[in-house]
Amino acid sequence: MASFIKIYQDNPNERDISKVVKILKGGGLIIYPSDTVYALGCDITNNRALERVAQIKKVKLAKANFSFVCKDLSNLSDYVKQIDTTTFKLLKRALPGPYTFILPGNNNLPSVFKKKKEVGIRVPDNTIVQAIVHELGNPIVSTSIKDEDELIEYTTDPELIFEKWKHLVDVVIDGGYGGNVASTVIDLTGSEPVLIREGKGSLAL
Repeated sequence: MASFIKIYQDNPNERDISKVVKILKGGGLIIYPSDTVYALGCDITNNRALERVAQIKKVKLAKANFSFVCKDLSNLSDYVKQIDTTTFKLLKRALPGPYTFILPGNNNLPSVFKKKKEVGIRVPDNTIVQAIVHELGNPIVSTSIKDEDELIEYTTDPELIFEKWKHLVDVVIDGGYGGNVASTVIDLTGSEPVLIREGKGSLAL
């Protein structure tokens, strides 16, 4: 059964962050708070963990549209082709924040994503996940956790999330109540930005 760890966003406990990172490095799955909704994540370098996420989401890994959650823009060149100055300035204005930006992927993508031409990049404005990614040393692959309830798309109560997910993941982080509006998704692979999904992030960038 999963661990249930309370971490405060104001001052994330280093020992708890280290515990989460150790589990990620061992191929574990975590559910964590972001600046939008709670999400499911794993270490981008662990293929076994990536397969587990794909099985839970009932998708084929090679075709899955998972986000790469980074601490800041310094990870970009690891997985994204060189971008122009205008695009970089837009990213710098918006991030960290409630956006997912779709960018052209490069040849360094993990082997399971080699066929993908694009990647979704997230830099959430949340100190808990930023601390996790910083200590891990590379991005986590992430996907929002949706609710089957027809009225509520996203569960906001971490205790309810734990009850539902405790046998599927290794850690559920209680970072307080989550949001119920997902990130705004913007495609930056063409000559002009294209809105894919309007979410929490303002369109006035």
